[in-house]
Amino acid sequence: MKKILVINAGSSSLKYQLIDMDDEKVIAKGNCDRIGIGGHISYKTADGITLEKDVDFPTHTEAFNALIEALTTGETKVIQSMDEILAVGHRVVQGAEVFTEACIATDEVIAKIDELAELAPVHNHAHVLALNACKSVLPANVPQVVVFDTSFHQTMPEKAYMYALPYECYEKFKIRKYGFHGTSHRYVSQKVAELIGKDVKDLKIISCHLGNGSSITAIQGGKSIDTTMGFTPLDGLIMGTRCGSIDASAVTYLQEKMGLSPKETSDYLNKKSGFIGVSGISSDNRDITKAKNEHNHRAEITSEMLCYEIKKYIGSFMAVMNGADVILFTGGIGENAPEVRAEALSNLENLGIKLDTQLNEVRGKAQKISTPDSKVEVWVVPTNEELLIARDTLDIISKQ
Repeated sequence: MKKILVINAGSSSLKYQLIDMDDEKVIAKGNCDRIGIGGHISYKTADGITLEKDVDFPTHTEAFNALIEALTTGETKVIQSMDEILAVGHRVVQGAEVFTEACIATDEVIAKIDELAELAPVHNHAHVLALNACKSVLPANVPQVVVFDTSFHQTMPEKAYMYALPYECYEKFKIRKYGFHGTSHRYVSQKVAELIGKDVKDLKIISCHLGNGSSITAIQGGKSIDTTMGFTPLDGLIMGTRCGSIDASAVTYLQEKMGLSPKETSDYLNKKSGFIGVSGISSDNRDITKAKNEHNHRAEITSEMLCYEIKKYIGSFMAVMNGADVILFTGGIGENAPEVRAEALSNLENLGIKLDTQLNEVRGKAQKISTPDSKVEVWVVPTNEELLIARDTLDIISKQ
């Protein structure tokens, strides 16, 4: 069996899946969370054995040790030892222009990922902590591979990724659009091409990854040519706690009025805005929908903003690509919120988009939801970033 362990680390969490690449089935999965502020592990095997308990996780190292213990001991045991694992694949949010594809995580690579942390302060340093934690407890013969969210968007042309700042801002500080959710967009675009029986290179796809963080990507010939997230994951659509696109002058005005430091401003825009900021209710779209249905005005506005922005970006990306063959929805909201899909695609018949209201009721599974006479096919496609990371990892180590 070719077993790959996939790690997706956050600042206080470590999500994982152990995948058998012979049949691409998940052997076990779960999450170590509240790292540094207590600790909790959740774990589930393919045959339904579960583990839930509070554990002290001062750092990611203790979390990884708990994961190893769950995988190799007791009734949750699925492998004899970590020697059975071929490799560990890590999701890394920001690779900037340094990393254009997946690679082996050498000491030099890990150091460079940490250097890029200022471009993704919430994510990259956490990835480094997880990489070092794995290194400290893994057998020496088990390689680690890093897969970058930004790599998929390296195909964007200059006209799409450059900002109209003085050019020295790009040359000195590498300020440009990077785009994120690349692993998800790559997976679902390949998957929808498979589902409709065409080569992804022959398709124009608009991929809508909608969740607590959201981004929409224009994919032509299997390559990203534009996307809504920018220099950081703050840009683009309204999100759970992130404001999305905003006039830069509004930010400096806000700083002056509220006396905010740069870090306080970043926290305000990233953690206190978006759904929670506008609605005052929640950062979760399910709560927003419930309140909207109860005629809460601010919830109604929040929902309308989201759907309006999705519609706007779909239209703009259709203009960029001179049409679209497929629009797909993925992510927690994209896969499970029929009302968002319906509103976002309403009144787009002139663009060749017609939604089947009954088919649109689907949640959490791959399905075409457009009418037979819709010129643009609309699909729900559940994402599976972990599987793509595992595939990339296996591909990299096979070349060693």
